[in-house]
This record gives sequence, structure tokens and C-alpha cells, in this order.
Amino acid sequence: MKIVIIILVLNLVINLIATFSFAARIAGIRTGKIALAFSLFNILNVISRTANGFQAPLLANYVEKTIDADLDNTTLIFRMILLSFTIATVMGIVLTPSVQRIFHRAILEFYQVKTFGKMMGSFLRKEQFWQKVKSYSVLPQWTNWRMLQGQENYPWKIFILNMLATAILSVGVIASVYAGYLNPTYRSTASNLSALINGFSTIILFVFIDPYLSILTDQFMSKEISESRFRFNISFMMISRLLGTVLAQALLIPAAQVIAFVSNQM
Repeated sequence: MKIVIIILVLNLVINLIATFSFAARIAGIRTGKIALAFSLFNILNVISRTANGFQAPLLANYVEKTIDADLDNTTLIFRMILLSFTIATVMGIVLTPSVQRIFHRAILEFYQVKTFGKMMGSFLRKEQFWQKVKSYSVLPQWTNWRMLQGQENYPWKIFILNMLATAILSVGVIASVYAGYLNPTYRSTASNLSALINGFSTIILFVFIDPYLSILTDQFMSKEISESRFRFNISFMMISRLLGTVLAQALLIPAAQVIAFVSNQM
């Protein structure tokens, strides 16, 4: 159970940071320093990638112990892990206004001091830290969400593609490791197939989603669209991501069965 708790915590970190990418983009367009915003976010992204590197070995270790102990609650555990994706995404959406303010301040400070260490030292000063946290903390306003109802012409193809990419990316490693539980003889082959699955979702993200967000950002910077329109699109992308984590629950068993079958045929 200790391994499961560690995996759940890692997943919370990974998915929180992924959701915070939208806050970084908003802070970037508000300060006009988009490149700097992504540079700061990439520091967080290193933490996410490191956590992701621990996830698969821990899952594999859990499956091996489960097979040896002949436990029957494995499916429930894997669904709990996927549920942590959804919980983290909801937390990320709720925290986005606060994180956006933190990014906004961090970008301006970093632009002045030029080094990450000095910026963090300034932000983490004990006498000011909690005051800053309190001043930056704000919950999403319902009035902002109601404004979305008046918007039209949202590209639903992008919405669906982002949802599918999120679902596949969420379930890729989980389903591959779970396939190893279904077919223990070929669990090493099954776990290695996760790269192929994640590669497919990565193609969707880099070919369709990232260019769309980049175009939106350029349109805002050139004043072709308003900030409310930009935030509307970002909000819908976050909703799409949330629905993708829910869809991953439906994909878990079919994906694991397909991977187990392919592993057996190779």
C-alpha cells in the first residue's frame, strides 16, 4: 500500500503541473514576456518529468508483488491511480487563478534579477512568504465561467483531440503495466509498449494542440482577439483535459487487453 500512496502523490504532482501550463500561458500574455513564462514553467516541468520517471518502475514493482501475493484488488488500485489524475486536474483548475498570479509576479521579478536563485530567494523570504501566498490566493469566480456561455465558434475538433490525447497519455503507462498483470509471462514486453501508446498521444499534442495554442497566443499579442476570448479558449482546454482523465477510466481495461494480446503475438 505504501507504493500505491507514493504513486498517487507522484500522479498528483505530474497532473497539477500539466494543468498549470495553462496558467503560465495566461501569465505570459499578460506580462508580454511569453518566452520567459515558458522558461519558468519548464523548471516545473523538470519536476514533472522526474516524477514521471519514477512512476512506471513503481507501478511495475507493485504489479510484481501483486502477482506473487495473488491479490484481487488490482483493478481497483489502478482505477484509483487514474482517479488521482482527475482529482489533480480539478485541483489545478481551481488553483489556476492563484498560480497565474504567482507566475505573473515571478516573471516580472525574474526579468529584473536575471537569475532563478535570486528570484526564489526573494519570494521565499520568511517574513514575506505567507503574506505573499495570501495575497496571491484567489478562487475561480463564477462570473468568469458564466461569461463563457456567450462565446461562440469554439473549435470542437481541437477540444475532442485534446480530450483524446489526454486520455491516451493518462492511460498509456497504466494500461501497459496492467497488461503485465493480465499476462505476467510477457509483462516486460507489455510495459515497453507504453512508449508506443504515449507516442501516439504526443503526436496529437504537438501536431494539433500546441500549434493551436500558439496561434491563439500570437493572435492575442497582435490584438486580433481579446483577452476574454483567449481565456475562454484556455478554459475550454482545461475542461477538455479534465474530461480526458475521466475518459481514461473507460479505456483502461480495453487498452490493457489489447496490449496483453499484442505482447503475446510479438
